[in-house]
Amino acid sequence: MPTNLFRNYRFQPRLITSLAAATGIAVTLALANWQLNRAHEKQELAARLEALAEDPAVSLPAAEVRADDVLWRRVTVRGRFEPRHAVFLDNRVRHGVVGYHVVMPLAIGGGSRYVLVNRGWIAGTQDRSRLPEVRTPEGTIEITGLAVTPSKRFLELSTQVADGNVWQNLTLERYRQAVPIALQPVVIQQESALEDGLVREWDPPDLGISKHYGYAFQWLALAVTILVLYLVTHVRRGSQKKAD
Repeated sequence: MPTNLFRNYRFQPRLITSLAAATGIAVTLALANWQLNRAHEKQELAARLEALAEDPAVSLPAAEVRADDVLWRRVTVRGRFEPRHAVFLDNRVRHGVVGYHVVMPLAIGGGSRYVLVNRGWIAGTQDRSRLPEVRTPEGTIEITGLAVTPSKRFLELSTQVADGNVWQNLTLERYRQAVPIALQPVVIQQESALEDGLVREWDPPDLGISKHYGYAFQWLALAVTILVLYLVTHVRRGSQKKAD
C-alpha cells in the first residue's frame, strides 16, 4: 500500500544544510521578484513612451533643450541639411540586405545650432569602398520625427569604430569629438517623407521586458531545484521490522 511505502521513509534535516537551503531559496525568490518588478516597470514605461509618441509634435527650437523635455516625443524642426558632416552607420540590415543608416546634421532655422537626423536606411553598393549616393534636398525644409538618444549598449568587435564618415555606431559624444558643432542632445528619427530614396522604418525601442521575464523564470527554477535537492538529500529510508 502507498501508506506503508511512505512509512519506510524519514525526513532527517541537518541544521547547516537546512540554513543553506533556506538562504538559497530566499535569495533566488527575491531575485525572481526583483526581475518581475523590473519587467512590470518597463511595461509601464513602454506604455508611457507609446502615449508620448502619439501626442502632437512639438517644435524643436534653436535654443538648447534638455533631453528629458523632448525625449521619446514627436518633434518638428525647420532647417537645412549639412551633407558634408553626414555619417553612415554600417551593417544595418533590412530584409537581408546590408546597408547604412544615414545620419546628417540639420542647422535649426539656418543658425549655428544643429540637431542630428537619422534620415533612414539605404542599401550598400557592391563596392565597399564606394558609398551609396544620398539625395539631399537643398534649402530650408521641415522634418518631423521621434526624438531619441543613441544607445551606448552595443558590441563593437574592433577598435576601428570609425573609418572616415563610415561608423559602426553613433553616440553624441563621439560625434561631438569628430565634428565640433553645437548639437541638441537628441537625435531625430525622421518620419516625414522626402523624395530621397531612403527607407524610414523604425523598430520600437527594445526595453528588454522579455529578458526580465526570462531571468525571473530562471531564478524561480533555481529555487525549485534547491528545494528538490534539499528534500532528496534529507529523506532516508528506514529499516523495516520483520513480523514475528
